[in-house]
Amino acid sequence: MIPTATAERERLLGSEMLSQAFTRAAGASLISGNSVRLLKDATENYPAWLAAMEAAEHSIFLENYIFCEDEIGLRFAQCLAGKARAGVRVRVIYDWVGCFGRASAGFWRRLRESGALVRGFNRPRLIAPFSWPHRDHRKLLTVDGRVGFITGLCIGRDWAGDPARGKAPWRDTGVEIRGPALEDMERAFAQAWAATGGDLPDEDLTLEGALAPAGAVALRVVASAPGTAAMLRLDQLVAAAARQTLWITDAYFAGIPPYVQALRAAALDGVDVRLLVPGVSDIPVLRPLSEAGYRPLLESGVRVFEWKGPMLHAKTAVADGRWARVGSSNLNLASWIGNYELDALIEDEPFAELMEDMYESDLACSTEIILERRRRLRSERRRAASTERAHAGSAGRAAAGALRISRTVGAALSEQRVLAPTESRLVALVGLAALLIAALVARWPWVAGVPAVILLLWAALALFAQALHLHRERRRLGLPAMRITRSAAGGPAPAAAPEGERPG
Repeated sequence: MIPTATAERERLLGSEMLSQAFTRAAGASLISGNSVRLLKDATENYPAWLAAMEAAEHSIFLENYIFCEDEIGLRFAQCLAGKARAGVRVRVIYDWVGCFGRASAGFWRRLRESGALVRGFNRPRLIAPFSWPHRDHRKLLTVDGRVGFITGLCIGRDWAGDPARGKAPWRDTGVEIRGPALEDMERAFAQAWAATGGDLPDEDLTLEGALAPAGAVALRVVASAPGTAAMLRLDQLVAAAARQTLWITDAYFAGIPPYVQALRAAALDGVDVRLLVPGVSDIPVLRPLSEAGYRPLLESGVRVFEWKGPMLHAKTAVADGRWARVGSSNLNLASWIGNYELDALIEDEPFAELMEDMYESDLACSTEIILERRRRLRSERRRAASTERAHAGSAGRAAAGALRISRTVGAALSEQRVLAPTESRLVALVGLAALLIAALVARWPWVAGVPAVILLLWAALALFAQALHLHRERRRLGLPAMRITRSAAGGPAPAAAPEGERPG
């Protein structure tokens, strides 16, 4: 009995340590007492969103990367405007880049005139010329502190499809959440709201501890912000913790070496690792960039599948029939490092079973990528009859493509890693582009000089403006300038002292 009791204590200790590691990696505590409903595609997500908003009595918080001014977006806007006129506190955040060219200024003006508060995230600013890659890529809806949604879907006809034009809806996944986790979802919205210029009043938020349990599901609301890498740490941790299965779906895969190695290590250790990616993409140029990353995964035993239907936009994972992730984060640096993202990490076996069933259903509509004996990638794909590609995209996806190019070029020049044969065309194209740019600059030097001067002047003016703003803010708050002093060797370091004062 003693060995058995000892083993049980070790198992519990290991489980507690893993839970603590998840909490620290994600920056999100495990919240119990929730109910979670899995929603597939726009056919299940959009009706649930609209029904929740139409029943709103107090508040609607909506945050989405893309909000199109088409028949789908107009339907949502009409619902939001009607609730705002009825006295519901309607707060909307849209991403400026995500909605550029998809929704007009008049669209947002009409929504504001109804009484809704609407903010665009990270508009171009002269004071911050290089901040544009940081986007709000979250997809969140909460209503009355009663029901909320975390999802990969944006708002537009791409997700709903267009039967009249023969366009099938995009494949995507979301969850409906009820229970105490709504508090963290609202605070995630408040975080993004503050980043757009001003805090959300406390009275708009549900009181802490006010929400009663609504079920038996435990989950974490992982609200990533630029530079935090919360989901990167969590994705790596799940890959390291998985013992039996790790099934991943991603729309814009561009894994960096640490994450690729985590997947490889899991597969080499006997874990059934699978990656489902789009067979066609709304940004066709990114497809060969993603394909270039398949080889090291396939060589280690990771199975890679391509979806045969329309665009696959879901960002999900399920591991060991225990953990499941649904949200907005893609497996690339743009999502891991550069964007505001929102995901739900759900620790519930019945829900994980539903995710596994959905994954197997998706694999039935997919084609597996394999390696030939001569170590060349081969795929038997059934091409879609239509070559039309939707224009909806993401600055984050462009950043992921740039990352893949930079990694390949860096490897070619520095020999820090072995290049795969599949990258030969990409290396040649980048070399040709570099040659053409060099010839252009040699013939007309001002072609390079003038833009460089403009960028440097812009950067200088932006830095001076930022410094002036910070100086005025410091004076407004009455903060003294700080000077750091260092102690002599062997002695304790004194606290930082305001300028003009000496430590005694």
